[in-house]
Amino acid sequence: MTAPVDLLTLRVVLAVVDGGSVSAGSQRAGLALGAASARIAALEQQIGVALFERTPRGMRPTPAGHLVAQRARSLLAEADRVSADLHDLALGLVGHVRVLANASALLEWLPERLAAFGRAQPRVRVELEERGSPEIVLALLQGQADIGLLDIAHPLQGLELADLFADTLALVLPRGHALARANAADFRQVLDEDLVGLYDGNAISGRLAAAAMQLGQPLRTRLKMRSFDAVCRMVAAGLGVGVLPLQAIVPQCKALPITAVPLRDAWAQRRHRLAWREGVALSPSAQVLVQALRGG
Repeated sequence: MTAPVDLLTLRVVLAVVDGGSVSAGSQRAGLALGAASARIAALEQQIGVALFERTPRGMRPTPAGHLVAQRARSLLAEADRVSADLHDLALGLVGHVRVLANASALLEWLPERLAAFGRAQPRVRVELEERGSPEIVLALLQGQADIGLLDIAHPLQGLELADLFADTLALVLPRGHALARANAADFRQVLDEDLVGLYDGNAISGRLAAAAMQLGQPLRTRLKMRSFDAVCRMVAAGLGVGVLPLQAIVPQCKALPITAVPLRDAWAQRRHRLAWREGVALSPSAQVLVQALRGG
């Protein structure tokens, strides 16, 4: 009978896969280089299969290595949740829910509802982290979070979805722009201009790229920012135009010399959804939070 694999060894394997080398992996796992290497070698000997291909450029996972890493992510995420739940119980809390939310949900919709939930359920600890919608999908499928709030255009296999709120994407323009006084605009009207965009992997970036492809023109992305506020500030400085959720940038439109003009394009009307892993039972605390966010 094969001996069970301990969690620390799984952490080492996953760290080496993500880091690309034993050196980087040992640092991620908080182990000495020799100890990390020894754990990988011992596991390979135990199962009789190589997990990595050793190359001059580092460690490349074999198919078996990819399989172990995939399973390890879910197992370690669950182990971390158990640890967090036990810690919360020791503090007198009854539940712990990890939530991932995109920037739009955080700015437009979530804070007041989360505060109300905290008042109603003071013994449930909600851990909240901002991520891009594509990252949230992957994290949920890998078991790294309980629920997510995201912008996803179509249902995705492996996730259960519930509608939450809608918003509209708008052109963010300097106040002197030719379209600044318009009530609405089409995305094609600014395709020849420099774009101040968001980092790759963001849901808005994906929508813009798809729209430009349908129109047969490339995006002229001049700058890539990591926040809505940074995009607004670059636009205010005259470095290009942006596309952001109208409802999320009200403060910036009041404080900066910029104007938001709603887009008429169908893809600019977004519906944000609550998501969790299909076929995996939510904890009682997560169920209560889902019900509260859905207005139940």
